[in-house]
Amino acid sequence: MGKRDELIEKYAEDLRGKCGMQPDMDLLTKVTIGCGPAIYNDDASTVAASDPEELETIKRNFLMKKLGLPESADLMAGIDAAVETYGRSERNKYRAVFYYLLTKHFGREQAYA
Repeated sequence: MGKRDELIEKYAEDLRGKCGMQPDMDLLTKVTIGCGPAIYNDDASTVAASDPEELETIKRNFLMKKLGLPESADLMAGIDAAVETYGRSERNKYRAVFYYLLTKHFGREQAYA
């Protein structure tokens, strides 16, 4: 099993244990691949959910560019919902898991088809 496969399994465990959901492994794999080399970098592999600049970047670069969502207040509400699902007190929010939660929240799985 390669490093990426190990990370995907770790992300699946976070979804089961911390988010209380059974992951769609195919979608989780595609989201993880979509994160590129960031998943291997300690800093880039996690989301700083308490940093407004980081959340704005996620809104612009992931929700609007990758998922193709239009600018609206719903985007930040969706980010907030993902933070709640992951757990506000959870220090390490993996980027791939966070993006997976956002993809599911907005029903944009076809972006990874």
